[in-house]
Amino acid sequence: MIKLSGITPSGHVQLGNHLGALRRWAAEGGPDDLYFVSDLHAMTTTHNPAKLRSLAMEQLAVLVATGIEPERTFVQSDLARDLGALTWILECTCAYGEAARMIQFKEKSKGQAGVRLSLLTYPVLMAADILLQGADQVPVGEDQRQHVELARALAKRFNGTYGEVFTMPEAVLPPAGARVKDLAEPTRKMSKSTRDSAGVVFVLDEPDLIRRKFRRAVTDGGSTPAYEPETRPGIANLLDILSACTGDEPAALAGRYPSYGALKDATADAVIEELRPVRERTRALLDDVTELERIRKAGADRAAERGAHRLSSALRLFGAG
Repeated sequence: MIKLSGITPSGHVQLGNHLGALRRWAAEGGPDDLYFVSDLHAMTTTHNPAKLRSLAMEQLAVLVATGIEPERTFVQSDLARDLGALTWILECTCAYGEAARMIQFKEKSKGQAGVRLSLLTYPVLMAADILLQGADQVPVGEDQRQHVELARALAKRFNGTYGEVFTMPEAVLPPAGARVKDLAEPTRKMSKSTRDSAGVVFVLDEPDLIRRKFRRAVTDGGSTPAYEPETRPGIANLLDILSACTGDEPAALAGRYPSYGALKDATADAVIEELRPVRERTRALLDDVTELERIRKAGADRAAERGAHRLSSALRLFGAG
């Protein structure tokens, strides 16, 4: 059973990524599961190439620092030639209408001038990511489920038309992760790509900066902490974060702190200790460029080797090899 998960370098890795996904990947991932930095996916909109390269290396370092085995990681663009060939085959298998009805394409292209073609074809690249590695399961949120269904449809169509090559992937909803909201705007999710980072805690933030961000966190009416997500989202967010770091229930935690200030300080301390080993290991890897490049190349070689027979079979059956 192979699971495939990716993280896009659209910004620095933040607390929600860590609590909601990365640490679970490290703790629960099987020996055949794969985790990759999806830097090609970050090219569907305007981007800075140098910054994208830097973020890709940083995210690879964070994956390894979190505890994911290096041999189960890779950077997507290192397989660009393999993925490009398979994406072309799948584009020749996909109908225009199938791509155009993807909900994310409709939402992101609405009212925009100069929309890149890659925004339309990106789900086919995602299908290539999945099918090249023979993934059985792809943990995704509801916003990506449709893309996995497209990968499944293309695999079935290719297998039925040209010959059996691809595993039929299944979209699975990952276990509910920590519900981490923006500290400045607790009605929206914390995001690594937000323009205003005042309410975003990044994995590589220094402890003093983390404390300042929590002390400035938006709170709600009332004089003492209480876990009421619907009416007091700011306090609920702090309690959810503290719960994710300590393992205690949010409602039980609320009664332990007599004031908002005490809760903010306790949450900041818990987050600092949660992130400390990841931050330190990531910094060490980023400082050791030779070692990080070795990890990256080894991961790319293994990922390419795992997909080589599928790509060669697909090319041959399709008439291209």
